[in-house]
Amino acid sequence: MNSYKSGIFAESLTRFYLRIHGFRILKSRYVTGRFTNRAEIDIIAKKNNLIIFVEVKKRHSAVEAFNAISNPQIKRLRRAAETFLAKKHWSGDARFDVVIVTPPFKLQWIKGAI
Repeated sequence: MNSYKSGIFAESLTRFYLRIHGFRILKSRYVTGRFTNRAEIDIIAKKNNLIIFVEVKKRHSAVEAFNAISNPQIKRLRRAAETFLAKKHWSGDARFDVVIVTPPFKLQWIKGAI
């Protein structure tokens, strides 16, 4: 399986995992618009009064995955999340989580990571 397909599979696995934990998936691969210098948010999910923005990283180790998230990427992700919340007029809670997928499909969910 190439890296693109394995990344798509990791996102699918994460969506399933979030559903098991009571989240409803609002968006997958959300982009605010082309040429806006915004990032793609892998998953946006909601549970009660909480929206989570999830970055999924599939790597060989958790350290490698977490280190793959750069400061410029974090800034772009936050701007994209702010745009989403503003469009929805969201007044509830929101946070950024990271889900790390390592072989053989082990998930590590880091809440409030970004």
